[in-house]
Amino acid sequence: MHRRTLLAAALAGAVVTPALASGTARAADPGPSVTRTGTTTLDGQALFFVSYDGLVNNNAFQKNGLLTYKGYQYAVWYTADRGAVVGRRALGASTWATVKVGHTLRYNDSHNVISMGVSKVDGRLHLNMDSHSDGFTYVKSVAGLMDNPAGLSWTASRFGAPQSTLDGLALTSQFTYPQFVSTPDGKLQLSYRVAVSGNGRNALAEYDGTKWTNLGEWSSSTGTYTSEHGSSTARNMYLHGIDYDRNGRLHSFFTWREQNAAVMCNGGGITNHDTGYVYSDDRGRTWRNDAGSVVGVTGGSDKVSVTDAGLVVDPLNPDHSLMNQESQFTDSAGRPHAIISYVPGRFGQCTTNYVANRTANGRAFHVRRNASGTWQKTEIPVPLNSSQRTKLILDKYDNAYAVFPFGRIAGASAASGYTDWRILFDGSGLNAFGEVVIDETRVAQDGVLSFMYQEKSSGTTPSALHVIDFRLPA
Repeated sequence: MHRRTLLAAALAGAVVTPALASGTARAADPGPSVTRTGTTTLDGQALFFVSYDGLVNNNAFQKNGLLTYKGYQYAVWYTADRGAVVGRRALGASTWATVKVGHTLRYNDSHNVISMGVSKVDGRLHLNMDSHSDGFTYVKSVAGLMDNPAGLSWTASRFGAPQSTLDGLALTSQFTYPQFVSTPDGKLQLSYRVAVSGNGRNALAEYDGTKWTNLGEWSSSTGTYTSEHGSSTARNMYLHGIDYDRNGRLHSFFTWREQNAAVMCNGGGITNHDTGYVYSDDRGRTWRNDAGSVVGVTGGSDKVSVTDAGLVVDPLNPDHSLMNQESQFTDSAGRPHAIISYVPGRFGQCTTNYVANRTANGRAFHVRRNASGTWQKTEIPVPLNSSQRTKLILDKYDNAYAVFPFGRIAGASAASGYTDWRILFDGSGLNAFGEVVIDETRVAQDGVLSFMYQEKSSGTTPSALHVIDFRLPA
């Protein structure tokens, strides 16, 4: 517990001042703002069912359900007949061209999202879908499709047949949470979890334009974690994301989820605890803690473990319904930022129903490393009014934007040291169900915040799926 005491003291001493926290902001830089520029409809009758409090077409941990590449935007979803669909449009266009890729959703499980990735080395679009502690379905496009969108028709013939492997590479029979990430050298990596919630490991595979290679597992499920209530000997690391910055460093915030509910004050809570951070400077082969010490080797015997020192950047016990898989982003200097959310201690020290307690009293917090290397945390003064997740992006001036459930947007300026969070868009008129899927790739390309949301419905009645765009400061 000594490491927690030190980290808590460091955080407590991290007084937020504009001069300290802004780093790159100048007095002339504009603050955060959003100007709504339009809404398009992807599907008037998209598949709708609620499981795990979420929708299969709008789970915030989906990476990427919406992405932009070389002047075109791409979206993926399941339509009312359960068919997997990929759409594209030229940026600014009001209509989407769509194709079905030959896969039908198997189960009413909102974790079975569709994720996209681009291998820049050969211009292919890759899809991974329909996986929750099970097998997966993989589809890839022909080479060059992403490099010449205006010259190549958008038809099903541009995509290969659905596969249950990565071109013959079988990863695991218990596969969950596909996240594609393009490497700085044009390759494509696939992050995924092996095994199940509460007892799983993170792993990576890599595509070089010719073949897929399994790089192996890099987080451990073993070791003993002890809270004031009890102990657990198995867990999994839930990632808030996995992203390269402009300098080629790979960043990942995470939370731990324990298998044994004995670590909680009440069985109605959730066993997530602590916000941790690791990074890699060699394309995910070795992982380092915030101090730079190696804490894990992908595919090796030494994996990132709950017992490793220096991982926790914001300590929190399992009694506050901390959410997993929230959000992260890096600023123009490559500094990591994250959104985390939980029920603060002022509302009590023991949550007894994580959905009800988060909805009533949950708050989101902005955690980031400042220019001096100190970790700082600011509560965003916006009630969650939901059990669900919030997304984060930064604009060209490093202003921060939090996209809350129901499509609400709050912003804070880099110049203030991120102390001036306020609502910029209240989500009125959207009738959004809850979580949204943001286009993490578009903001750097044309300064637009774009997110996908689905309208509220009931039972299994299909509803409309939209993409809404907001212009950020130029």
